[in-house]
This record gives sequence, structure tokens and C-alpha cells, in this order.
Amino acid sequence: MNGGDGKSRDAGLLSQGTGSGDEKGKGAALKREAEERARVKTGAAVREEVREGGESPYIQVDRVLKRCQYSQDALIEVLHAAQETFGFLSEDTMTYIAHQLKLPLSWVYGVASFYHHFNLKPQGEHVCNICMGTACFVKRAGDIVETLEREFNVKAGETTADGKLSVNIVRCLGNCGLAPMIILDGKVYARQTPESMLHHCKEAVKG
Repeated sequence: MNGGDGKSRDAGLLSQGTGSGDEKGKGAALKREAEERARVKTGAAVREEVREGGESPYIQVDRVLKRCQYSQDALIEVLHAAQETFGFLSEDTMTYIAHQLKLPLSWVYGVASFYHHFNLKPQGEHVCNICMGTACFVKRAGDIVETLEREFNVKAGETTADGKLSVNIVRCLGNCGLAPMIILDGKVYARQTPESMLHHCKEAVKG
């Protein structure tokens, strides 16, 4: 009798545990469905944005998406296309890409924020990316940042009031032998000093 009662209690506990697991599973499923509905709704709203003349702002992005057959592996290529079109990756743009590739927005944002090639804010006419990896830091890249901040009255990660220059700090660029290394308007400047980089930036802004 006692053995039977024990089995009954075990069965009851197992049943309760299963029920609790089912409830958690259903709750997680409902949460995923809600997130998906929100993502689809947001993506659809973004898709309806039009430029003057009725053109979709995502024509170039759509072309890359179609060429890549909406493959999630093409995310970086699609992000590059979007940045070439808009100059930076806005939340709306990343939401649209996430919707088209059926990826979580958090994943798209994570990739975009990890690589220094992508800008999450509007950039100036000229862009100065200063490497602050270990080698560049040791070679006083921080002094270059401070000099540019002072001379152009701008904080790292921001753009001057006149929109002429953006000063950004980026992760290691992988060319430690060239430290400190700076990329100005896509051109690499190796073994720079605060004075030499200030000169290059002033020349760029001057045009």
C-alpha cells in the first residue's frame, strides 16, 4: 500500500512538473509570437516610407536582398548597401533589414555595432576613425583624440556643429605595426602624431 501511495505521489508530482513546464513553454511561445507580430508590424510600417516622388527609400537595399535571395548570411553585405544609401544605419533601417531577413532586431544591431565600418549616427562630411586597440593606445592614440576634440570642439563619437568632421574611436583595426593608425575618409594614416593628424584633418575640412 505504501509503495502504491509513493507511486501515486510521484505520478502526481511528475504531472505537476509537466504542467508547469507546459505553461512555461506556452508563455515563451506567446512571447515569441507577440515579438514577431511587433517586428512584422514595425517592418511593414517602415516599408511604407517613401521618398518624394513616391520611391521607396530601400530600393538599393532591396536589390541586394533579392540578389542574395534574402539569405541571412548576407547580413553584412545588406548593411553595407544600406549605409552606402543613407550614410548611416538608423533604427528604422535596421528594423527593415531584420524584417526582410527574418532576424531579430537585436542580432542586426549587434552586428552593426560590432564592426567599426558601420555608423549608427549621421556622419559628417569627413570621417576620422581613430584606432584605440592596445598597440595604438600605447603609442598615444588617446593624445590624438584629445587634440582633435580640443581643436575642433567636438567629442569623440560626435560630429562638429558645422557637420564637417566626425571623430570616432574604433576597435583594433588589425594593423598594429602601423600604430597609431587612423582612417580619414577611407584613407589609412600610419604612425601618426597629434600634430600630423590635426594637419590632415584641417586639410580635409578645408577642402
